Amino acid sequence: MGAEVLAWSFTSGWASGINAYAVVLVMGLMDRFWQIGEIPEVLARPDVLIVAGVLFLLESVADKIPYLDSAWDAIHLGVRPVVGAALGYLIGHEQSTSLAAALAATGGVTALLAHLTKSGVRAGVNLSPEPVSNTVVSGAEDVTVVAVLGLAAAFPLVAAGIAGLLLLAGIIVGLMVMRAAARLRRRHAPGRVRVEQERSG
Repeated sequence: MGAEVLAWSFTSGWASGINAYAVVLVMGLMDRFWQIGEIPEVLARPDVLIVAGVLFLLESVADKIPYLDSAWDAIHLGVRPVVGAALGYLIGHEQSTSLAAALAATGGVTALLAHLTKSGVRAGVNLSPEPVSNTVVSGAEDVTVVAVLGLAAAFPLVAAGIAGLLLLAGIIVGLMVMRAAARLRRRHAPGRVRVEQERSG
């Protein structure tokens, strides 16, 4: 039981860093229809589901528009880690206060890392001259979050392992994207462009 609640805290924390409202909505629906023991019952309340659903729809739109997605990410720097921590606390608070605190820390830190990774990747994607890439990346993020949470319902430890691999992969990709973006900015810097024009002239 201890390993499973830790797995749920880690998985929901990672997913919250990507799309916190989707996590609350999906976990609430899973508990409402399948009564999964590790999911806090409060998430299945109708008011929670309605609010999460509306916010998820707003995020689905904002997350697919270039540069608006980065502004949305900046606003949610203080939201996604809090949601991850809150879910971790709710997952463990019925067992013990110390466990709840540990799970809250796990969820919050994991959500923060996932959020920073997502923000870095999306900032790099925004440099693409066409808008399709934003829609593709955003859709892939949403599908992955739902798929990993769905897997957690049956195999929480496996889902946590996959979430960990995705977090690591996201960090690596994020670093690569930021380096590529930095090179692109230097290449198109006004001073560099003028120097190259003078040389060619």
